[in-house]
Amino acid sequence: MIESYLKSGKIVSKIRSDASKMIVDGALAIDIVEYVEGEIIKSGAEIAFPCNLSINEIAAHYTSPINDNTTINAGDMVKLDLGAMVDGYIADSAVTVIAGGNIDENFTQDEINLHEEIVEASAAGLEAAISTVRAGIEVSKIGKAVHEAIAEYDLNPIFNLTGHSLEQYNLHAGISIPNYDNNDNYVLEEGQAIAIEPFATNGKGMVNDAPGHYIFSYMAKKPFRMKSTQKVLKYIQHHHAHVPFSGRWISEKFGERRGGIALKQLSDAMSIYPYAPLREKKDCFVSQKEHTFIVEKEGCTITTL
Repeated sequence: MIESYLKSGKIVSKIRSDASKMIVDGALAIDIVEYVEGEIIKSGAEIAFPCNLSINEIAAHYTSPINDNTTINAGDMVKLDLGAMVDGYIADSAVTVIAGGNIDENFTQDEINLHEEIVEASAAGLEAAISTVRAGIEVSKIGKAVHEAIAEYDLNPIFNLTGHSLEQYNLHAGISIPNYDNNDNYVLEEGQAIAIEPFATNGKGMVNDAPGHYIFSYMAKKPFRMKSTQKVLKYIQHHHAHVPFSGRWISEKFGERRGGIALKQLSDAMSIYPYAPLREKKDCFVSQKEHTFIVEKEGCTITTL
């Protein structure tokens, strides 16, 4: 088990580093997303969830739909969040990159400095969390450390986003790791796998749903009148029953129109769960930094360095 966690972490670390260099002015989001997902497959691993590429005020849960024309601009705050599985054991990691290019054409120097501080703050929150992780620690203590580190920058964490525990073929295994002291006295145990992901913002620190649904999870088998929808559901059950999948993958397999109709019907019937992109409540900038950890008696092993 540990060996598989380490293998998936090594794969994610390399792809994260390589893909980060693609985040520049004029780059198409879909090219980066498809590169990440393709490299995971080439490595011999499985995709743990669709590559997220969330820009500026979008904190999470954006991945490119089919034929996406979203273009990155110089100075954009881009969250790259990716995950791979080896034997079902997941590595989940994220980094925030300020897109390269002629940034000063889009932002003042004060704005550039603020954006750099927002990125530094989520990284500082993660470092603070790392210093607290060990068997026997209450998760609220981790959240307290994250919040205090981000507050030193006069910024807020995202209070309604959390890290999470990981299990085989289970991305969100039931335990939440907060980004503030939420008084949760759950105690981490030796050998547990967890992902900690501080988000920092110059906004209120809350996210709401934005329009659109691009990521989905299988929920339940249900009857459908349309044979095409039945076929899509059967495919999802066979290929994506355990971890989230991209609507783009379904559109590529079944066609944009037929795939889109099926996803809508399946979502309406709660046969699949649609994830909306998450936008900062005041449309302010958001950064993210995430690693996966194995909890140890006196610390932790970071699998995604």
